[in-house]
Amino acid sequence: MTDHTLDEALHRLRDTGPERDGWLSNHGPMAAEALIRHGHGESVHRWLDDYRPRLEQVPRGIAAIRPQEWRDPLGDPVRTGDWLTFFARETTLAPWRDILVTWWPRLLPGIAAGATHGVIRVGHAVRALLEEETPERVGELGRGLAYWAARWQPLAPAGKGPYRASDPRTALDAVPRVPDQRFGVRNRLSQLATMPDWAETAGAVPAVTSPAASDRLRAIVAAAVRRHLHFGYGSPIMLVHAATAPAAVARVLPALPPSMAGASVAAAWAATAAITAAYSPAEPDPRAAAIRSAPSDGTSTSSGIATASPEPAALLERSGSSARPPARSSAWPSARPPTRSSARSSARSAADAFARAAGSGDAHAIKFADAAVETWSVAGDPGLLAAAERATELIMEQ
Repeated sequence: MTDHTLDEALHRLRDTGPERDGWLSNHGPMAAEALIRHGHGESVHRWLDDYRPRLEQVPRGIAAIRPQEWRDPLGDPVRTGDWLTFFARETTLAPWRDILVTWWPRLLPGIAAGATHGVIRVGHAVRALLEEETPERVGELGRGLAYWAARWQPLAPAGKGPYRASDPRTALDAVPRVPDQRFGVRNRLSQLATMPDWAETAGAVPAVTSPAASDRLRAIVAAAVRRHLHFGYGSPIMLVHAATAPAAVARVLPALPPSMAGASVAAAWAATAAITAAYSPAEPDPRAAAIRSAPSDGTSTSSGIATASPEPAALLERSGSSARPPARSSAWPSARPPTRSSARSSARSAADAFARAAGSGDAHAIKFADAAVETWSVAGDPGLLAAAERATELIMEQ
């Protein structure tokens, strides 16, 4: 029997605006989708009982947006109500995939919208739609696109040359920090355009072993998750988005034509690099050195990503997680397969890492653990799970 918990949650949130208290994003739809995906559907309505009173009503519109005049109101938060009305109408006139394909290249250059929450909300909506198409999920995609359009914010132009680093983690470590980190995200990101070395050091997508766009995105997510373990202490909530933004792009990729893959990877990397530049502290957290995140079975790769062989589904079911077992991929070569006991332990660790985030009740902890466990299901790297648990601790200390 189909579980309609997500549709019920989206129905409860349908009349809430995309933001609250000014710039804070409405995380209700995103957290609900992640909780359900990882086997915590029974807690969603209780979580919403606590979260929904903090939200605001849908903002009023000013004037209708005509399809041929979409450029003028792009990036104007005052027109948020108009964008919501626009996409509510669009989603009734055409299949959701057609709407996504039309608007993805229009919105992608402004991936920084709402501190990347625009693309993240769209990513959760598309992942749910790829699983099952329902009116509530189509409506949520429209609201995510509307939020992205209203807060559309481009980043500094990307570079054109090949990146000098051999993997995304090394590339992130080389990203320069913005000079003034005293203010909010828009102030910080605007400084990128004035940094003379930005295009050279962060403009091009770093090299990975696989040319496949999905593998390149997962490698970027993995690098950002692992880096949070050592640098997340500086701004644990904001640095979450260095991982969740490219994770959102990866979730949308299966619904897009192959011709859009290259631009999608480049935009995801730009978002990750920009958030890293804006919120990374100057030095790593010395406490992180005590966290042993190396793979217990000795597997490794040149980029620091370890792999594990597939795990029987029954083990995952007993662990209480809906995470998929790690699968072999050309992008994640394994030195030697792990033992059956280590695979069982990893599956339970993945379930535990997400359960701790869910237990915190914090939406950012939930979304970060979601991205970490999702990437672990491909890479099998226990360091991703250690980073998720540490991120939950740091966020709860705020």
